[in-house]
Amino acid sequence: MKKTVLLTGFEPFNGASVNPAWEAVRALKGWSGDDFLVEVLQLPCVFGFANRVLAGAIDEIKPDVVIAVGQAGGRADLTVERVAINVDDAPIVDNGQQQPVDAAIAEDGPAAYFSTLPIKAIVAEMRARGLRASVSQTAGTFVCNHVFYGLMHRIAGTAIRGGFIHVPYLPEQAAAFAGAPGMALDEIVEGLRAAVEVAVRGGGDIGLISGATH
Repeated sequence: MKKTVLLTGFEPFNGASVNPAWEAVRALKGWSGDDFLVEVLQLPCVFGFANRVLAGAIDEIKPDVVIAVGQAGGRADLTVERVAINVDDAPIVDNGQQQPVDAAIAEDGPAAYFSTLPIKAIVAEMRARGLRASVSQTAGTFVCNHVFYGLMHRIAGTAIRGGFIHVPYLPEQAAAFAGAPGMALDEIVEGLRAAVEVAVRGGGDIGLISGATH
């Protein structure tokens, strides 16, 4: 029986017209392999609402793996997140004009959750495909971390594996910010393909000997 992988990406936010996370995720809609099938979901960039939409999709689709994807403008690599923290502290307003400060995501939740994806194995596979990739130790405190934490809180105690990947700006976005790095959409898509294929294989993680982290 094939495993179901749910990929999520955010709508554009902060006045942007595009979000590379969603553009890459939607390119993989319906993609399948011998042992998996990919479903995709666009999430609103709105505190609270995003987690309700995600929880509803998990209940409906019943995925085996969930990988949430978000934009991290200014990062040069595909960054596979290690940890989500129980804090909303927004540097800008979300698409619902909310800007929480030092607020708990889940009052009854732990301080943090670790990804249950094989994060270093995913990074190694991305690098093997010639992509810039690293493990990240912070998902920030905006809606990306909010969803990452909400995901892990929702699937805690289940067999579902979950985690979060941040992606760089697209080149056309980076051009608007002097010196900002970007990554071509086809490279981001290939990175997500690598993540899915490693995640569905299961098994433990590996060590990374070298490579920058953010």
